[in-house]
Amino acid sequence: MTYVENGEEFTRDTNYIETRITADGRDGYPVEPGRYRLIAARACPWAHRSIIVRRLLGLESAISLGIPGPTHDPRSWNFEEEPGGVDAVLQIPRLQDAYFARFPDYPRGITVPAFVDIETGKVVTNNYPQMTLDMSTEWTQYHRDGAPTLYPEALRGEIDEVAERVFREVNNGVYRCGFAGSQKAYDEAYDRLFSAMDWLVERLTNQRYLVGDTITEADVRLFTTL
Repeated sequence: MTYVENGEEFTRDTNYIETRITADGRDGYPVEPGRYRLIAARACPWAHRSIIVRRLLGLESAISLGIPGPTHDPRSWNFEEEPGGVDAVLQIPRLQDAYFARFPDYPRGITVPAFVDIETGKVVTNNYPQMTLDMSTEWTQYHRDGAPTLYPEALRGEIDEVAERVFREVNNGVYRCGFAGSQKAYDEAYDRLFSAMDWLVERLTNQRYLVGDTITEADVRLFTTL
């Protein structure tokens, strides 16, 4: 599997299924406990953050969790390590089955995390940055007592700013290093990554969290890459 052309810099495809699960159901998918299954591989940092947020907010009883194997083949993440080689709830061997159930000609990669509508077996969204924000802001009725406010309104501007830099230079930066198509591309990616790490060290020298005085979405997004 080739992720980058020889000599080129790694560029991530950031086009995802934009459908959202919201309290008002504006996209046709209202918040409803037990209706959706989160498919998220622990080995994938983009997916791991959704597992962490689900746990922090106490949404385990509202949103079930399916864990595919730690690796995927060119076709899809799969459930070959599960009994019978299928997800226990969705009864599918590959996550691509949920994608194709809704989009038969889905043209992009089959990515995790993804929310799947259990009754129809169709993928709802794989837009991982929005998924965790929506768990924080749309599923509040089902948060556990004492759950942290991971995306407080008063700090959203700063959280978004910090999270964007973390995504660009750290979350995606390690992929630019690992998949660099040339020594030049690697050196440039390395310099960008460690410049960002210096910024993070400076920011965290006198404070425990990236934004404010409690854990927020920004911390979760950084942690899974570290």
